[in-house]
Amino acid sequence: MEKEKIKEKGKGLITEFKDFIAKGNVLDLAVGVIIGSAFSKIVTSLTDNILMPIVGVIVGNIDFTTLSIRVNLFNRIVSIRYGLFIQNVVDFLITALCIFFMVKVINKFMKKKKEEDKETAPAKSDEVKLLEEIRDLLKKSK
Repeated sequence: MEKEKIKEKGKGLITEFKDFIAKGNVLDLAVGVIIGSAFSKIVTSLTDNILMPIVGVIVGNIDFTTLSIRVNLFNRIVSIRYGLFIQNVVDFLITALCIFFMVKVINKFMKKKKEEDKETAPAKSDEVKLLEEIRDLLKKSK
């Protein structure tokens, strides 16, 4: 009995996967990943080569890539490079901010499109309005 349930779930999963592929979501996802990867490289370059050197000069000629702490763990000297971590956090925040603004712009365009669609909706003819009134009256009389 359990084997039959597992087989049914497996078939359902396969059917769901086929529907997913057929809808084109995979292509949209692939394009998003590729663009995201390229965008990430741009933001990383902006952070590493422009912003962090400027921030380093502002806070006293500090090169964030060289900031580290040396710790003795289990008789081994380990270097914890917290400067690179700070740089990656800044990188993430810039990426998140850019994505936030892109989504905000896209939502604005989508909202305008929905409003345009509502405005262009065809007006109901007098006959349709009359038939709807008759229908409503018939519902009330029952």
